Amino acid sequence: MAQVKKGDRVRIDFTGKLEDGTIIDSTRPGECDDEGCGCDDSSCEDSNCCTDAGDDCGCDSEVGPMELTVGEGDFFELIEEGLIGMTPGETKSIVIPAAEAFGEYDEERVMVIERSELPSDLIPEIGAELVLTDENDESMEVVVIDADEKTITFDANHPLAGEDLTFDIELIEILPA
Repeated sequence: MAQVKKGDRVRIDFTGKLEDGTIIDSTRPGECDDEGCGCDDSSCEDSNCCTDAGDDCGCDSEVGPMELTVGEGDFFELIEEGLIGMTPGETKSIVIPAAEAFGEYDEERVMVIERSELPSDLIPEIGAELVLTDENDESMEVVVIDADEKTITFDANHPLAGEDLTFDIELIEILPA
């Protein structure tokens, strides 16, 4: 039976999880719970929200197998490397350390800004996702993690920074060249 090699185009199903078992992404239908795939956006009420591309819950996979070319950086490098040698129907669990996933959590990316330095109409709620722009027109995505009368604390780390990820992979097929 054919085995995956670098450069092969393949179709895989996967479920990505945090160490506590929370599903963060999946190509498999029905993998999400009522909260979605690890999403905490209360506006997402569809039990399969993580399966809709571009939804408001931060999950970006679609139901159904993902196609990728092994070795071209279409997915996490460790997953692509792990696919090499697999045969259709084979399954594997691959752990991606935080440093190779979304990076380690960096306290220096947490900033406290005086309200007087921000637009007066900004009334942030904890958990709100915003884009801050500096005087050089460089933008940064942040999440409000604290606010009081004088300051607002923003976190610019990726929501999954510091998290090791486990992906359960199934090789569906090796596509013809």
